[in-house]
Amino acid sequence: MQFHTFLARTPLAVIVIAQLFGTSLWFSVNGVGLALQEAVGLSESDLGLLTIAVQAGFISGTLLIATTGLADRIRASHLFAFSAVLGALINAAFIGVAESVTLAAVARFATGLCLAGIYPLGMKLVVSWTPSHAGAALGWLVGMLTLGIASPHLLRGLTLHLPWQWPLLLASLLALVAALLIFRLGVGPHLPATAKSGRPWAGLAAFKQPRFRAAALGYFGHCWELYALWALVPFLVARELERLGAANGAQPWLSFAVIALGLPGCVLAGKWSRHIGSDRVACVALAVSGTLCLVYPLLGSASPWLLLALLGVWGVSVIADSAQFSALASATAPVERLGAALAMMNAIGFGLTIPSIALVTALWSSQSLAVIWWLVPGPILGLIAMRGFSSHQHLVKTVRGNR
Repeated sequence: MQFHTFLARTPLAVIVIAQLFGTSLWFSVNGVGLALQEAVGLSESDLGLLTIAVQAGFISGTLLIATTGLADRIRASHLFAFSAVLGALINAAFIGVAESVTLAAVARFATGLCLAGIYPLGMKLVVSWTPSHAGAALGWLVGMLTLGIASPHLLRGLTLHLPWQWPLLLASLLALVAALLIFRLGVGPHLPATAKSGRPWAGLAAFKQPRFRAAALGYFGHCWELYALWALVPFLVARELERLGAANGAQPWLSFAVIALGLPGCVLAGKWSRHIGSDRVACVALAVSGTLCLVYPLLGSASPWLLLALLGVWGVSVIADSAQFSALASATAPVERLGAALAMMNAIGFGLTIPSIALVTALWSSQSLAVIWWLVPGPILGLIAMRGFSSHQHLVKTVRGNR
């Protein structure tokens, strides 16, 4: 009972830590990608396929829970916990099938299905506990998602002299801890624990709202860029280390650092949103990352230190807008269908990550830095969509919360 009371007093901290641990499953294979290339002979395109498989599984899972109403009919804490446990088991099972690209892709697809019960439900749990400042709270949540996605690189760095299987097992262990934390916490008091009914495709109804639609379209542009960049980070870091003549052992640490810088980016964006609004913060972050998409390939012959520094800036900005788009969507979606609306938005957004990841991973060996230009349309179209967002006073109050 005392443990449960402690959890209830610190719900946001519990949710974001569970998000960190649960989403460590997402890029767990990418963290050991170079080791897998050496151990089982995977190519860059094979690693791209495994990343796409996770994304496809996540999309399928979010569509499933959105169209069936499961996102709102089942208690969010229960669905989160079940998904984390199942994802941990499947992630560990990947070790046994890694030598077969086909079976490995199936395992990663199943892991993505489980992640669909973690990320969107984590957003719903945050809103259920802290609705008055969703932008700042979701900034922490997405920041922990970022750190969770970066964590496989950290785990690989910590276990560099151990077999590649160790980081995967550690990621599974973290997911089990996440399941325990959320199961014990439960759902907050500010949203219904479950909906009375679950109409198919209920999440699509939110797109009738112009402000939700604008926020969602901005989010879609952001998604086109984000995961493709994260998939490229190990290659971009390795390129600069080679130019510096540095040891390959630094690659996982620097890859972790670049992606993990998204955590302070999300947190600072959340704080900033309480003063100027989530819509403006999202547009600034999207503009910065879009500018880097345009400029970075032009600087390919510049100092490796400059390019690594720009990667750090990119790591901060590329994810900083994500929570703000989610906060804007949460503020404009029907409350009784919030889980379905967020899941549907996630499904469409992550659907756009598949072609972008496929493009950059397949073309990296032939185009090198020029593949980054394939990401430019995302930020541009996202910024155009956000021009239609109208910050009426009641929405601004909802998104900014208490100053």
